[in-house]
Amino acid sequence: MGVITAFMRGVTRLNDFVGRWIALLIFAMFVFLLLEVGFRYLLNSPTVWTNELTQMLFGVYAVMSGGYIMAHRGHVNVDLLHSHLAPRKRAVMDIATSLVFFIFTLALLWFGIDMASESISSWESSYSAWNPPVWPVKLAIPLGTGLLVLQGLVKLLEDIAIAFDLDYYTPEESESEGEQL
Repeated sequence: MGVITAFMRGVTRLNDFVGRWIALLIFAMFVFLLLEVGFRYLLNSPTVWTNELTQMLFGVYAVMSGGYIMAHRGHVNVDLLHSHLAPRKRAVMDIATSLVFFIFTLALLWFGIDMASESISSWESSYSAWNPPVWPVKLAIPLGTGLLVLQGLVKLLEDIAIAFDLDYYTPEESESEGEQL
């Protein structure tokens, strides 16, 4: 069980690290949008790059944050039945529904890798007036999806441990250890 627990902690820590750094993109997007407003309305000289760069940064922000959000239980749930179940029954339900999660995320990973490799091989750019490279944004899709799949695997292992009453670690234990370090 030690190797599995180490894997679970490692994935959660990785997603926590990535999520905290990716969150800083909000400040960059804020600054770029303020620059655009300033140039457009104060100087009457709009830019060609700020809106496109902000959209690209938001795309990276959105796809790279999925694992962090899952690690911190931030994804939206439909709690019609789920919240009224006992923890073990909730874990069994989560195990059953994880099949849908893995079908979707593994398909996204598969097609994201294909799309990113095509984009990288041609050094794809946006073909706009500014014409920035878009391959880094497309590369973020399989990277972020990979982190989400790994965190989904951690969640599945936690649910299996709860459903079968096995000894396991909880994300709260990992967070409290991080505070002690």
